[in-house]
Amino acid sequence: MRRSLKAISPGWLAALLVWALSSLAVCRASDWAQFRGPGGNSFSDEKNLPVKWGKDEGLVWKAPLPKSASPFASPIVCGDKVFLTYALEKPLEHHVLCFAKADGRQLWDVKVEPGPWKLSDLRGGYNAPTPCADGERVYALFGSAVIAALDLKGQVVWRKEFAKYTFDVALGASPFVYQDTIIILCDRNKPDASLLALDKRTGNIKWEEPRPKQAFSHCTPVLATVAGKPQLIIGGNGLMVGADPATGKTLWSCECDGETSSPAFSENLVYVDSGRGGNGICVDVTAPGKPKWTTPTKVPESLCSPLASGGYLYRLMKGPVLKCFKLATGEEIYAEKLPGASTWTSPVATGDGLLYVASGGKSYVVRAGPKFEIVAANDLADPSNASPAIAGGQIFIRGTNFLYCVGKK
Repeated sequence: MRRSLKAISPGWLAALLVWALSSLAVCRASDWAQFRGPGGNSFSDEKNLPVKWGKDEGLVWKAPLPKSASPFASPIVCGDKVFLTYALEKPLEHHVLCFAKADGRQLWDVKVEPGPWKLSDLRGGYNAPTPCADGERVYALFGSAVIAALDLKGQVVWRKEFAKYTFDVALGASPFVYQDTIIILCDRNKPDASLLALDKRTGNIKWEEPRPKQAFSHCTPVLATVAGKPQLIIGGNGLMVGADPATGKTLWSCECDGETSSPAFSENLVYVDSGRGGNGICVDVTAPGKPKWTTPTKVPESLCSPLASGGYLYRLMKGPVLKCFKLATGEEIYAEKLPGASTWTSPVATGDGLLYVASGGKSYVVRAGPKFEIVAANDLADPSNASPAIAGGQIFIRGTNFLYCVGKK
């Protein structure tokens, strides 16, 4: 006979509750559950991360990866799991991978049926967007104009295609979770560009805000707090805007060159440039009528995103050269070479004043601030263009052949 709930001792109930909670892979605030981490701003408040690593040094584990065409999507970390996507072009396939964070064991590899859009130009490829997660599901977007939600066991919960699919060379923006929605920037070619919010439970469109003044772009919005309220900062092809994340409605706008790089936000200042070569601008979001400052010359091509932290703006650009500016004024502080660094890989700032320019190839740890100092140079000899994820005192790096966990065992 089943025991009644009243017959179960309080101690047993407490133990059962602890077990149940421990079995959930809830995303913590310190996790890296979307492109460029919490808020999409490439900042981690962690300290004392490893600065030295290599093929035979500083690795907790490395996990083999299937071959992927255009492997630009970055890893994300949620709870005790690491998620990654990959794609094949011939035959066209989309996959979502899940690994155990503790030891790199592959837990599952699930195929997602491709969407309706077939690429004729493969510079961007099908695997540009980074997935996102909320502790219950992982949401994977692919360049064939399809997004799928998978539970933590790898079961596809829902799958949605985009009715309009006139993207540029790729669908490059990454999705992210906001409250009960998945937000995606769908800046296609005029006039059907839009900001889109899907109900994360069903995948159905919750709202869609047209962006008729936009052409294509591959920017992932930044979720910022402005005057105590959440705001989406969006760089676009010709226009930067602030938008209400609950409705998509534009709050302010400013002309800019912005196509591929995501904005950098700090201290109520937002910076964006094209990423393909164009002028950069900085806007005060509390008084956004006109730029606070503009770069005097065009910023060279750089397909990664800029980074703002501690009163300085950092931009890794073609060369590869790392430039540092005063965020408040745009004054250039230094321009220094980082030989071999990928200009597709977005740098990350940490709470103890370090910048991580980390990829599967040549990586650098640089001291933040006005004085240029290389703390360490590392090389996994497995080059890729994905950006790193930071969680739990460890760094997760996607190479071409392996996924790496850097840290202390």
